Amino acid sequence: MTTTFGTSLDPLGTGATSLLRFATAGSVDDGKSTLVGRLLHDSKSVLSDQLEAVEHASRSRGRQAPDLALLTDGLRAEREQGITIDVAYRYFATPRRRFILADTPGHVQYTRNMVTGASTAELAVVLVDARNGVVEQTRRHAAVAALLRVPHVVLAVNKMDLVAYAEPVFAAIAEEFTSYAASLGVPEITTIPISALAGDNVVTPSANMDWYGGPTVLEHLETVAVVADPSRDAARFPVQVVIRPQTAEHPDYRGYAGQISSGVLRVGDTVTVLPSGRTSTITGIDALGRGVDVAWAPQSVTLRLADDLDVSRGDLIAPSAGAPAVTRDIEATVCHVADRPLAAGDRVLLKHTTRTVKAIVKDIPSRLTLDDLSQHPSPGSLAANDIGRVVLRTAEPLALDAYAESRRTGSFLLIDPADGTTLTAGMAGAAFADGGPAADSAAANAADAGWDF
Repeated sequence: MTTTFGTSLDPLGTGATSLLRFATAGSVDDGKSTLVGRLLHDSKSVLSDQLEAVEHASRSRGRQAPDLALLTDGLRAEREQGITIDVAYRYFATPRRRFILADTPGHVQYTRNMVTGASTAELAVVLVDARNGVVEQTRRHAAVAALLRVPHVVLAVNKMDLVAYAEPVFAAIAEEFTSYAASLGVPEITTIPISALAGDNVVTPSANMDWYGGPTVLEHLETVAVVADPSRDAARFPVQVVIRPQTAEHPDYRGYAGQISSGVLRVGDTVTVLPSGRTSTITGIDALGRGVDVAWAPQSVTLRLADDLDVSRGDLIAPSAGAPAVTRDIEATVCHVADRPLAAGDRVLLKHTTRTVKAIVKDIPSRLTLDDLSQHPSPGSLAANDIGRVVLRTAEPLALDAYAESRRTGSFLLIDPADGTTLTAGMAGAAFADGGPAADSAAANAADAGWDF
């Protein structure tokens, strides 16, 4: 029997248009917010009252034409300084696809914001100014995209109108960026010459660049392949809640509800519940109020097992043949997002899927310098926006995949146990796709014996 899967974002095969999550990044004044505004405006995704507000704000500043950057730069400080500070999420749709856009800051001090926006993206659009070419911040953005394993990267060479739409200028920038991004392990790179201000190659093809025969930005966003065959991925099911109605209609019903992170689950599959390691068989899958024989990511379903096992929120159900290893020792690449530093010996909470456990930062072997990708050994601590390697020890075992194998079950957060503040975003395993030097796992003593795992 052959199972035909719907798209990964239309799991019931209803024929709905697919969804693409993408992020934008670019150096200050490269025109990123203008590109996003142009994309929304020319794709007819701007409400009339929004456009009127932008036109009014533009006129008050003495501008003849609407400043489309104002469609995304919503914070007062952003408007005053003319830079993007926070991640702005925008939803829009065309007849071919739906989109969730994360407009991320370009300034170096907001690296953590780009990490936030790109962490769930399937595609990243990196802007460069045609007059400046590939600069330090461009390389940083490419490195962050590579670290986060974003599968598709678009280089949008903006302000081509200011270099007389010269093909050699575009070709030189495209070659330099493509070579650099490929060396980081970025699997797919597309380069597009544009003018966000004039609208060239954003939504409609440019009449000024007849030498370019590729897609516009919107055309590429609409057609890039983002739907993977879920059967190629190992199945992972983090349990979110245990359902036991204990009603007259369902006196013995016991189900485990959650969202399938990856892969495919079928009735009859032999599965292992982690971290306990107990095995059972899937006897039923309930989805949208009805029983089904098969389910796949990212469906939200309820599983029923043949045995009454001790299963609770935070447990991971996986096929026994491909279950992840359970460990209390984690080496990972992290981006520190909090203002207070992260130091060796810190006691934290580690949140992985639906499970939260106590942990200790045993060591910080290195800090990554994004400018040249060099490793600064033994920094002692990580400050806001720093990216580095950490060694963690957890109080309880975790079923953690390598981030290179699964962005969902290979990622985690470190949380301040005192106030619940998110400290750090982590990616288990090697840093870049080509791997890197193994982290030194020397341990550091914890200050509190109650957290000395």
